[in-house]
Amino acid sequence: MRIRGGRLPAGRNAAGEGASGAGASGAGASGAGAAAEGGTGADGASGDGPAAGGRGSTGAGALSSPWVRGAAALLAGALPALAFPAPGLWWFAYGALVPWLLLIRTAPSPRRAALDGWIGGIGFVIAVHHWLIPSLHVFIVLLAALLGLLWAPWGLLVSRLLGGSPSVSRAVAAVVVLPSGWLTIELVRSWEGLGGPWGLLGASQWEVAPALRVASVGGVWLVSLLVLAVNTGAALLVADRAARTAAGVLLVVCALSVAAMWAWAPRPTNTGTGTGTVRIAVVQPGVVEGPGSVARRFDRGEELTRSLRGRNVDLVVWGESSIGAGAWERPETARRLAGLSRLVGADLLVNVDARQTDGSGRSGIFKSAVLVGPDGPTGDRYDKMRLVPFGEYVPARSLLGWATSVGKAAGEDRLRGDRQVVMTLPEGARGLRIGPLVCFETAFPDMSRGLVRDGAQVIVAQSATSTFQDSWAPAQHASLGALRAAENGRPMVHSTLTGISAAYGPRGERVGRPLGTDASAAEVFDLPLARGSTLYVRLGDWPVYGALAALAVLCAVEGLRALRRPAPGPPGPPARTAHGSPGRPGH
Repeated sequence: MRIRGGRLPAGRNAAGEGASGAGASGAGASGAGAAAEGGTGADGASGDGPAAGGRGSTGAGALSSPWVRGAAALLAGALPALAFPAPGLWWFAYGALVPWLLLIRTAPSPRRAALDGWIGGIGFVIAVHHWLIPSLHVFIVLLAALLGLLWAPWGLLVSRLLGGSPSVSRAVAAVVVLPSGWLTIELVRSWEGLGGPWGLLGASQWEVAPALRVASVGGVWLVSLLVLAVNTGAALLVADRAARTAAGVLLVVCALSVAAMWAWAPRPTNTGTGTGTVRIAVVQPGVVEGPGSVARRFDRGEELTRSLRGRNVDLVVWGESSIGAGAWERPETARRLAGLSRLVGADLLVNVDARQTDGSGRSGIFKSAVLVGPDGPTGDRYDKMRLVPFGEYVPARSLLGWATSVGKAAGEDRLRGDRQVVMTLPEGARGLRIGPLVCFETAFPDMSRGLVRDGAQVIVAQSATSTFQDSWAPAQHASLGALRAAENGRPMVHSTLTGISAAYGPRGERVGRPLGTDASAAEVFDLPLARGSTLYVRLGDWPVYGALAALAVLCAVEGLRALRRPAPGPPGPPARTAHGSPGRPGH
């Protein structure tokens, strides 16, 4: 598809088609500067790019209206959300960005390209996080507008590299730089204060075996790069006939790279016959509402745990906030949990959301994973380190505290833990070492990697998404376990209060039957243990560093090009006509 404009705007014919006044093709800052000087762009492209008002322009037609164009950008930015659960159209991710890329490349100016990027970013943020609307209300629009700004520079890159008729060198640069720019956006918004790494594009591929293999090499970051490279190549195929050969070759390179990783990347191996599995049970009470819901949820969890008697489990995992403040303050609670441990013959990993004192003497509300054995709490405790903005604390509360009156923001900030913890189960469970995570900490690749590097054999996540029970959130949250398992080559259990609870093997494969949001049950998973180390565990977030390096090279090249560009000379004397009148030629 080629988006063509109509008649050139007045006053641009000389800049767009004149032999000596050909402008740069791009809509980036350096391209615009070259056009202003009457030079050529980075690759000597002719002045028919969008910034010049030429063949890629939308000077006439539907997209010439800024309102129509803005609506198109908003919709195009929202499309990738369909690749995530619950729709789960994972294959759509490899073309979902093409409409957005094609729209930006036709921007008539750098400012419009940046605006298309910003508006599309707003659409992406709202679509991926739309299930937060009941909690944040109108505040999500402000949040999306702020985060959407991250895509404005990306819009400039798209216009600069895809605008006009890209040469082979510019096509190659686009397939490297545009994914790198997107990955930089994902890195910035992965900061906990901006909401954390929810909705990373690579996370949409959680059930695709080749993509999970790629994740074991470079984490979810490398999967995102792959998805963006394919989208960029597809946009080149559609946008410009001259770039189709280069785009086709680049797509083949992407496919061969995945095949090479599938064939040669290290794979986790089973620890051995007989002792190569561990039995972990999850307890999901289901939705419990109304007066006394905390106590009734505890009773239901106790009932379900009793049903595990005689099933030879090694560990029982309860969901996040399974024990509230009132219950934890009563000594009877610890006795009941210890009795359950003795009954089933395994330790319990419960989760306490209550006012406590940590090892350093700080007192406040902590959300803690606590291990309980036959004699009561063992002393193993992990305090959640990365808290949900507004849900568990309000950033800059003195300025944004009003959010508590608009949505369901935290009335009091919870305190953070200061270190990750690997817990060792008793000899009856073969000294199994588990690494606990709480809630959306499973979205942070570095946290699960840190636990595995510290010796965790199984990653155990405790979560509660009951606030978003009928949305896409439970499915999206549960799917993250597959990526964390594949990245680290270790099995992972995701235990929730109200679903979806699930388990994954060391290659990210689903194990057993997940418990949906309509279930109130206990489920036992036989998880294969693994040994060995994935490349991601060894090397860490190297795709991020590679992306930053690619952007740095681009900046250096553009800087050198700007320095080598000759400065405009002083204006020459006005041309004189045969009649000697510079002001009135021919008179």
